[in-house]
Amino acid sequence: MANDDETTPPAEATAVAEAPGAEAGEENGKLVQTVEIKDIGPCKKHVKVTVDRKAIDERFNEKFTELTLSEEPQVRGFRPGKAPRKMIEKRYYTTVADEIKSQVLMASLEQLADEQAISPLSPPEFDPSLVNIPKEGPFVYEFDIEVRPEFDLPEYKGLKLRRPTHTYTADEVANEKKRLLDPYGQIVPKDSGVAELYDVISADVAISFQGKEINKLDEVQVKVEPQLALSDGVAADFGKTMAGAKAGDVRTVDITLSQETATEQLRGQTVQAQFTIKDVKTTRQPELTPGLLESAFGVSTPEAFTELVEAVLNRRLEYTQRRVAREQVLQQIAAAAAWELPQDMLRKQARKTLARKVMEMRNAGMSDEQIRGRSRILEQDVLKSTAEALKEHFVLQKIAEVEKIEIEEDDIDAEIDRIADQSGESPRKVRARLEKEDLMEAVAADLLERKALDLILGSATYEDYELNSEAQQGEVATVEQAVLPDAPAPAPAEGEAKGDSAS
Repeated sequence: MANDDETTPPAEATAVAEAPGAEAGEENGKLVQTVEIKDIGPCKKHVKVTVDRKAIDERFNEKFTELTLSEEPQVRGFRPGKAPRKMIEKRYYTTVADEIKSQVLMASLEQLADEQAISPLSPPEFDPSLVNIPKEGPFVYEFDIEVRPEFDLPEYKGLKLRRPTHTYTADEVANEKKRLLDPYGQIVPKDSGVAELYDVISADVAISFQGKEINKLDEVQVKVEPQLALSDGVAADFGKTMAGAKAGDVRTVDITLSQETATEQLRGQTVQAQFTIKDVKTTRQPELTPGLLESAFGVSTPEAFTELVEAVLNRRLEYTQRRVAREQVLQQIAAAAAWELPQDMLRKQARKTLARKVMEMRNAGMSDEQIRGRSRILEQDVLKSTAEALKEHFVLQKIAEVEKIEIEEDDIDAEIDRIADQSGESPRKVRARLEKEDLMEAVAADLLERKALDLILGSATYEDYELNSEAQQGEVATVEQAVLPDAPAPAPAEGEAKGDSAS
């Protein structure tokens, strides 16, 4: 695509490209067509294509000649092959025009994709049934399309990055063991009756805004995690607030409402949730039998289980390191490019973007419960989280193009094998699940981004710092109830398991 004239305002900038040999209908098998491309907003272009008439007339002539000589009956009163050409043209014009329109349109769009540097984010806003081949003159069609933002990459090799490091203590390993074993344990009344992290509380919840009660939830059962995500809001300090609570206590937490909640005036507002504790339970850990260890974790001894837990924690640390590195890379590159992503595009891309985030979390060894909680956090301000993730995606994708990084089928096969090994499923079952959930594109995108990021990180220099416990991303408990009355619970995101964390 030709560069926009720097003196032309972006909203009116136009690029025009014309294929060589305009005096002919087709040149080397290609249509002669003129393409006009206008910027009509952030990440959006209007494309107008004008196809030279000669190629269309040639196709009409070929088709009508074929029909005229055909042995099939065509015009009543005339034997096959004897009807006058003019009558054939009149009788079959509409059918032939539709057929030629389809041929020319497909050839034109394929040629457009080959010759113009347009990087679409989604299919064009175009309905072929609304355009027709004219009886005279060129064939013209036009459409709007969302495209990746155009920006220049500054130097991305040899970056100086800060890298979080951490050595997990015996207590942290023990806590992770407990978290992994909780789903296989039994929820029982807690002897001390005092709530701590990972216990389960039952409470009645009264929710108020500016001193006025707006909703009441009865018999809410929830695991005490650092954060709590309802379907339309997040309590960031839930774990700290509930620590030490016992039956009869009243604890109040702030809940920040989602930017997507149906009540516009409450979007992003903070409400107060008063938890009246009814009882405190804990999870009785299961016995570490060889049968449980083998069936649940694929190991046979407590020592091997400890090694597995340490590996999970280290993989999560690597996920944190890569996430922090991505943020720094984006900050340095974004400083050289002003990006504006339109809200309608963000909403359309939100589903795919969340799917890529889910793949990243699965690669970090997170459980369905952990992924569900983190996904719920991302959904609270879906436009903001999608914008951040898309910017990372665009930057890494462009680096992959510059470095000619590609994803082959063998890469996808190897990734499916790795996921299968990690989940204990067969590769065939993993592939079938990914295809059913429409996640194969997310797998390929995640692989491409990982390769691009690996290239950046491989040439970077690092300043290490200690990742203390407060800076680590805490777990998120989820419940399906909503803060606001009659607020619909969201459907599970792609790759997200159903249910709540206290079940």
